[in-house]
Amino acid sequence: MAKQLIRLAHSPDPDDAFMFYGLAGGMVPSGDFEFEHILKDIQTLNNWAHEGKLEITAVSVHAYAYVHDKYALLSSGASMGAADLACYNPKNTPGADDAAKINRAQGPLLIARQPISLTEIAQKTIAVPGTTTSAFLALQLALGSFDYQVMMFDQIPHAVRQGQIDAGLIIHEGQLTYQQWGLHCVLDLGRWWFERTQLPLPLGCNIIRRDLPAPAVKQISRILKSSIEYGLAHRDEAVAYALKFGPDLNRTQADEFVGMYVNEWTIDYGPVGRQAVKEFLRQGYQAGLIPQVERLDFV
Repeated sequence: MAKQLIRLAHSPDPDDAFMFYGLAGGMVPSGDFEFEHILKDIQTLNNWAHEGKLEITAVSVHAYAYVHDKYALLSSGASMGAADLACYNPKNTPGADDAAKINRAQGPLLIARQPISLTEIAQKTIAVPGTTTSAFLALQLALGSFDYQVMMFDQIPHAVRQGQIDAGLIIHEGQLTYQQWGLHCVLDLGRWWFERTQLPLPLGCNIIRRDLPAPAVKQISRILKSSIEYGLAHRDEAVAYALKFGPDLNRTQADEFVGMYVNEWTIDYGPVGRQAVKEFLRQGYQAGLIPQVERLDFV
């Protein structure tokens, strides 16, 4: 019996590659399905999700506000801007160890050639990796209105260094390599969000088309979760595979990057992750930046 073709898309970055290593390498059984892996930058995947083009795709949590009628959230595969559960304060009250907890929060970075205040940088033109990325929505919440120019994510550090643009919003491996270019971090959006909400910053998610039959959705969800668990259980070989998708990273940096965004929430959002997604989308809606999300289903 022929297997059903399922197109599975994600960004060509180390943490996504790490998640799908077990499945892509054939170590995790694909069940009744044949998975076609498609690698595209996140802005392209966000645009394709608007069209309902793929059965499963990674998208920005920001972009999910525009496609929640077509797709449900898979319970695994999230990229959350915090290194571990310790940076979550369930009572939302400050404690003696808050400084240490905040230091474990991270997210997209706003960078410039020289140190500059947020008030000043908000008057500059900022390069962004896409207008439906979660990084862009978080920066809008942090700065308000600002001038921006869309660039491919891997071109932004170079453009800032060369003075082609005043400042840049960087994602993916650029978060670990920007200092090699002599650039300065003006704002860590993961830390900013944690200080604002005591929650991790939800950046990326895996979504599945709502028109797929429920039994197929359940089986696919189990398969993808198994792939993430396989990578975590075979970390060295999974990081070696992920390193192919971060050409500017060395082995230590690739392992660090995976550790930043593949964690307990990646296996399953849990109550903390679900709350983070809901709060991020709620604040975006309240600020008039995104439509209201009426169907937030985790399957």
